[in-house]
Amino acid sequence: MKIVYIIDTLSTKGGAERIISEKMDYIATHYGYDVSIITCYQFPESMPNCYILSDKVKQINLCFPIHQQYKYHYPKRLWVKWSYHRQLSKQLNNTINSINPDIIIGVGYALADYVCQIKSRAAKIIESHEARIFTKTFQLYNKQSFLSDIYFNLYRNKYLHIIEKNADVVVTLTKDDAMNWRKAKRVETIPNFSIMPVSKLCDINAKRVIAVGRLSWQKGYDKLLNIWKIVSTTHPDWRLDIFGEGNQEIELRKFIKENGLSSVSIHPFTNNISQEYAESSICVLTSRFEGFSLVLLEALRHGIPCITFDCPYGPKELVDNEKCGFVIKNGNIHLFADKLKYLMNHPEVRKRFSIAATSKAQYYHVDTIMNQWKHLFESLT
Repeated sequence: MKIVYIIDTLSTKGGAERIISEKMDYIATHYGYDVSIITCYQFPESMPNCYILSDKVKQINLCFPIHQQYKYHYPKRLWVKWSYHRQLSKQLNNTINSINPDIIIGVGYALADYVCQIKSRAAKIIESHEARIFTKTFQLYNKQSFLSDIYFNLYRNKYLHIIEKNADVVVTLTKDDAMNWRKAKRVETIPNFSIMPVSKLCDINAKRVIAVGRLSWQKGYDKLLNIWKIVSTTHPDWRLDIFGEGNQEIELRKFIKENGLSSVSIHPFTNNISQEYAESSICVLTSRFEGFSLVLLEALRHGIPCITFDCPYGPKELVDNEKCGFVIKNGNIHLFADKLKYLMNHPEVRKRFSIAATSKAQYYHVDTIMNQWKHLFESLT
């Protein structure tokens, strides 16, 4: 069976890029499928892959200079963008025709319209790594102008209609997100997995809380710091360690300094995050929205009790409330702080949650998840 993945780039250090790399390696190695990946905007000389690919996976870089459209001002930029769209569509069609795959998988929504309109005998799958409402939610929080809202929603609705009309299958990460794709031809829910080696479970007695993820508006670190501002007054002997990089780092460090949060540290991404999980006893997630949250799954695999907002989508499917952690009403900072203090004060509860966490993580074993993908591929061919 020939399978082709299409993605914008593999040079970005993100959850989707990592899971796709691991998934392709598994398919090529365990199932013996002929697997290729086409990157549209990646220049390998200056933008190397962030995650190592198996030698059995073929990578094709189209090196399309999409960023050059931003050299122009409107309205010329619109014409250039339309021209680029035509050129990239032609390149993708020619590349796909030369491979002649059985299945084409578009990763995320960035290139979904291109993938859905490729002229090929292959079945087309759109693999969602963010909830369908992702762009709408982002728009609401960023308070765009009335006219831009109208344009944005018209464009978005047309874009989603192309997916619903042309994709043979839309694969979501959560059941909640699947409910939003009622108009699609076929919808399947297949969650992510984690193959991160776990050599040591968490230290339940460690007075350390961990948060992991990009330092971006989506991840809600501004809310986390406000929660910690409440918690640290009664628990000065506890630490909060944040691991991530992003465009909000300066703003977050400023808040930490101005509010005297000396028990908070921000660290860059590390290749040994497993060790950091092992030295923590609580994991927190304050995102405004998620596609799935690999961070929570990684924490559960290390036996870490988790506290998360019930944001759309994913956290409540991963964390069983009051069994392996707490799922807090979205945005309720004070309740989040209360539950965090409760876990800090009760090591016996952390121990009980830890045992339940490792048990829950077994539902997301790589073999279990990849077997679902195998069944999907076989049903389409």
